[in-house]
Amino acid sequence: MSLATKLVLVVRDDLDPALAVNAAAVVGLSLGARLGQPLGADGADASGRSHAGLNTHPVPVLTAPADELRELHDRAQAREDLIAVGFNEVARRARDYDDYLATLKTTSAADVDFVAVAVFGPRNRVTALTKRLPLHA
Repeated sequence: MSLATKLVLVVRDDLDPALAVNAAAVVGLSLGARLGQPLGADGADASGRSHAGLNTHPVPVLTAPADELRELHDRAQAREDLIAVGFNEVARRARDYDDYLATLKTTSAADVDFVAVAVFGPRNRVTALTKRLPLHA
């Protein structure tokens, strides 16, 4: 069964592996909260133990240089049929969420450097934006 929609997580290619995992988790959680789509059904293993339902979409984690990440975010955000969530250096360096919001308010859009971007929408639109990006290794 081919899904009509697709989601991808893209992390900056120069991040330390621990920071890349964190960035992917942040944008993944933030995107998931915006989708409003149900998770898959809970399941049970052969021993009868319950396992919580999961996201039903594959979730590729790709990489891109900083300038391509900004371009991806801007292009995805400009489309009404896509949902884009960006995690940026202002947020990554903030001590808490209020600090993030206060610092973001004084940072121009040109100075917001992205660490990761999540994109969700029609499969063909998301693929067109991300097909040339490599998988995170």
